[in-house]
Amino acid sequence: MKNIFYKSSLLALTAGVLLTSCEPEIDTPNPTAGSEANFSKYIAVGNSLTAGFQDNGLYREGQLSSYPAILADQFREVGGGNFVQPLFPENQRNGSGYLRLVGFTPTGSPITETVTTERAIRSASPVLFTKFTDPVQNLGVPGIKVAEIKVQGYGSAQGNPYFERITPDNQAGQTYLQRVQQSTDHTFFSLWLGNNDVLSYATSGGASSATSNAITPVNLFDANYSELVNALTANGQEGILATIPDVTGIPFFTTVGPSVKKTLTDNNIPGMVAITGAGKDRIQVATAQINAPQNGVLFTLTGASYAPLLGQPTGKYWRDLARQVSPSQDPLIVRGTLAQLLLNYSVDTTKMFGFSGENPWPSALLLDVNEQNSVKAATTSFNNIIKAQAQAKGLALWDANAYFTSIQSGFGRNGVAYSPAFITGNLFSLDGVHLTPRGYAIVANEMIGAINAKYSASVPKADETQYRAVLLP
Repeated sequence: MKNIFYKSSLLALTAGVLLTSCEPEIDTPNPTAGSEANFSKYIAVGNSLTAGFQDNGLYREGQLSSYPAILADQFREVGGGNFVQPLFPENQRNGSGYLRLVGFTPTGSPITETVTTERAIRSASPVLFTKFTDPVQNLGVPGIKVAEIKVQGYGSAQGNPYFERITPDNQAGQTYLQRVQQSTDHTFFSLWLGNNDVLSYATSGGASSATSNAITPVNLFDANYSELVNALTANGQEGILATIPDVTGIPFFTTVGPSVKKTLTDNNIPGMVAITGAGKDRIQVATAQINAPQNGVLFTLTGASYAPLLGQPTGKYWRDLARQVSPSQDPLIVRGTLAQLLLNYSVDTTKMFGFSGENPWPSALLLDVNEQNSVKAATTSFNNIIKAQAQAKGLALWDANAYFTSIQSGFGRNGVAYSPAFITGNLFSLDGVHLTPRGYAIVANEMIGAINAKYSASVPKADETQYRAVLLP
C-alpha cells in the first residue's frame, strides 16, 4: 500500500482497546509440509504490507512482525529455512520514523506524534535510508505498484527509497521485476501486490492529477502481474497469491465521516458543499449521504483535523495546501501561492467552511460516489486477474478482499474483539491503512489456512496473542 500517510488527529473515539486475551485456541495438528509444497526457501514479494509497514512508517519492530516473518517462523516447523529481511540495525531501529500515540484529548480524540530519533536516514534530500545490500528474502517495497515493476532505475536515488535501500549501487538501473527474476532458487513464495495501483488514487481523494496517483490501466496490470507470476513460478515453484481488499472499508475512509455527520446533525444542518475530482466542480452532500458508501461520500483520515472547522470562516486547508505547493519560509511567497489557489478555485475563506460553495470541503479529503465506483471497478478487475493467475498456475489463493469485507461488522477470537475501527479495532495501526503486529499475525494465519488447504499441508498457525495491537500511552 501507499508508503506515506498523513498525521491523524482530532478524531472522537473511545480509548479502550482490548490487548489481552484468554488462552489462545491454536490449531495443533501434527506439523507437516505435506507432499505438495517445499518451504525450505521462502521469498515474499509485495509492497508495504509485505515489508511490515505500520503507523505511517517502516521500522524494525514492524519488520519483525511482518506477515512474511510470521509465515517463515511457522514454515520452520515443517522444514522451512532461514528467512532474511532487510532489518534496520538496532541503533537505527526507528527506520523511516513513525507515528505513536501519546494520549487523548478530554473528548477522547487521539493525540499522536512522529518519532524522529534513531532513524535510518542517510540523506534528507532526496530521502535515502541506510543501505542493506545483502541478499534478502523479504522483497516488500513500500509504495510500489504493479504498474511500476518494469520501471528502469526504480532502485536509484531518484526512484523508490525503500527499493534503493536494498539495491546495490552497481545495479541502480535494475527494475523490480529483474530483482524478482534473480531469485530463482526459492522453493515457495507469497505475492501480495496491487493495492497501490488503486490506493494512491483513493487516498488522494481522486483529486490528484499526478500520474503517480492514477488508477493503473487494467491491461497494464494484467501484463505486468502475469510476468511477475511467471518469474516466480519459472522453475515450477509453488506459492500463494493474495487479492486486493476494497480500500474504502479501511479506517482511513471510515473514521472521520461519523464525526462530520454528527456535527451537521447536532446543528440541524441538512448538508455541506464539496469540490469534486481534480477540477473545480461543486457537489451538494446531504447529511444522510455521509459515510454511505452506496450513494454518498467517504471522508479520508487526512481530513480529521479539518472536521472541527466546519462552519467557521477559515482558510486552514488552503493555507496548508499553499505551503505544500510553495514550501518557502517567506510569508510573501506563501501568501502569493495561497492567493493563486483561492483564485483558481474561486474560494472565499471568509465564508463558513464546508457549508457553502464559496468555501467548500476540498476534494482531496473525500471520495464521492463516482470516485468510489472507479475504485471498486478497478479493484474487481485486478482481483479477477489475480484469481485467474492462481487458477492457471495451480497456486494457493487468499482472498483478502472477501476476508476484509466479511469482518466489517467485527469478530471475536480468544476473548478479543476485532474490527476495522480506528485504534479500538486492534487490527489497523495509526495510519488507518496498514495493520498492527496483531493484524499481521491474523493475516499470516489466514494465509496458512489457504496454504494448508491447497497443498495438503499442516503448517501450524501462529499464536496471535503474542503480537501487540495499538500501543496505548
